Amino acid sequence: MIEIRIHGRGGQGNVAAAELLSIAAFKDGKFAQAFPSFGAERIGAPVQAFVRIDDKKVRTREDVLNPDYLIVQDYYLIEMVPVLEGLKPDGLLLVNSDKLPEELNIKTTATVETIPATEIALEIIGRPIPNAVMIGAFCSITGLVSLEAVQEAIMARFPGKVGENNVAALERAHEIMQKR
Repeated sequence: MIEIRIHGRGGQGNVAAAELLSIAAFKDGKFAQAFPSFGAERIGAPVQAFVRIDDKKVRTREDVLNPDYLIVQDYYLIEMVPVLEGLKPDGLLLVNSDKLPEELNIKTTATVETIPATEIALEIIGRPIPNAVMIGAFCSITGLVSLEAVQEAIMARFPGKVGENNVAALERAHEIMQKR
């Protein structure tokens, strides 16, 4: 079973990112689950969302404590909350940052990748919601779910111009990561 934990702030689309990844996995013929973890926080408060993907039914329901993959939509959370806790030593940490991975000086044996997701989202979507960009980068790096399945999931959830812009952001991230 593959486990993913998404960290971000309320309003960055963390829950939607988890749902879109799980729907895309389902479209790719896998079993998946997604759920958030937050209280009565407001926009800007730290939020976590979890995704599990497997070739067989996913029966466990607890939070993801030891993720294979960690998606961090706000770099500053790394300094504020124990974001890296439990990340598998051979895992992947994908960070929304305009810096190169080595410039972040993150203490981990996991692979670290970065993408300026907020900048791309502002350019293409017109709002600082990095989730589609982060999903595009994640799909490109891992191949865990297909880009086509995520595109379909986005358009089903956000029809019209909103969906089209999010698909464009997803595709831009995919292109950027493919060139690395």
